[in-house]
Amino acid sequence: MASTKSLSVVSADVVANPVPIERLLPQIREEWQAKKLIKRVSKLLDVDPSSACQRLLNASVHDLREKVHIAGLDIATEAAKQNKLPTAAKAEDLERYGTMNILHLAYHMGILTRPAWRRLLRAYDIRKDLEHEDDEYEANEADCLYIFQACIEDVLSKDPIQVIRLIDVKELVEQSEPSTLTELALEEFEHAPGPRQKDIWLYLTSVALDSERPDIIRQNSYRALKGMRELVQREVLIDVAKEIVKRIGRKEPRQLDFQVAHAAGVLPYLKKLQIAAFFQAYARRLEGTSYHWTQYTFHGTLLRELEEVGGLSHCPEELLEDFVEWLVLCYIGEPGGYGKGINRPVFYSNVGAPICLRLLCTPRVDERLIERLQESRRAIKVACADKYVARRLETIIDGIGD
Repeated sequence: MASTKSLSVVSADVVANPVPIERLLPQIREEWQAKKLIKRVSKLLDVDPSSACQRLLNASVHDLREKVHIAGLDIATEAAKQNKLPTAAKAEDLERYGTMNILHLAYHMGILTRPAWRRLLRAYDIRKDLEHEDDEYEANEADCLYIFQACIEDVLSKDPIQVIRLIDVKELVEQSEPSTLTELALEEFEHAPGPRQKDIWLYLTSVALDSERPDIIRQNSYRALKGMRELVQREVLIDVAKEIVKRIGRKEPRQLDFQVAHAAGVLPYLKKLQIAAFFQAYARRLEGTSYHWTQYTFHGTLLRELEEVGGLSHCPEELLEDFVEWLVLCYIGEPGGYGKGINRPVFYSNVGAPICLRLLCTPRVDERLIERLQESRRAIKVACADKYVARRLETIIDGIGD
């Protein structure tokens, strides 16, 4: 076998982005360096590279086993059960896990990314070939470098994941004053395995929906949902959506149900009939309130509630034009210039107009839709006969374009 020096030069077509071994070894975490792993591996490279690879792979498996402990046996148990792996309920169970099962468990717990998992599986296959080296297979420099790069960059250089606990979130939410998530909490949640994220997401949604809880705790839960929404795994969203679907059942969905579902990022996964029922009820509220500027005192609450469920993002296609027409008419107003507003050429809802413009500036509304409604909806056509009102319609089109 080749020496350390020869192992450090490998063609790019054999190993993607090759890194010389002498530059890989210092990346190993200090705790492993203190165990003199680097010295032992370095000595073996010159005389027995195959054994050096075995030492490094063994250290990686041991490191992953410790990280599984840190992440939590509750998560390990659930991940093992869901993926048909051996029982992992106790520390003794994990000690009986072989290399392949540890790699699978670490991946399903979220400790390893999918690319890292696949690289380590390939490294393990190479190691087995090295172990059974014979005349038909002779290990080369690329084999050894692949094992070193996978073990060090994907395992031994990375700190153990500090997984956020459900009790940590409870302590944060159940305070008597407004609370916000720290950057550390967000980072820990982002890297938390699916089962832990699911427990936290179910807790936050249930608290936010619980009318018997103090308002401050519900508001803290709601803010936490919005703050972590972009970090949740898709599978978690789907599972939590099932629980909210059950909670709504056959009842007409409440504003609170949809507000929390949107904050939690699960609204797109609700049943289409439930989404349709909610927006049909909302359309009736819009019609009952009227877009007329004299109703401005009611527009603020009404339209902010529409924003809090994602605006028009989830509005069924068959209702979209009716919603857009109401918002357009509320924004453009009607010809003014009389009464106390004699110097005001257009009367419109001061409260509702800014929110209407925000709601209309969405990918689902484009210039063609506005022009089509201007031609087909009499109320818009009549209002835009006035040049000042027509200019406000142009403002909408400009806002959509921007």
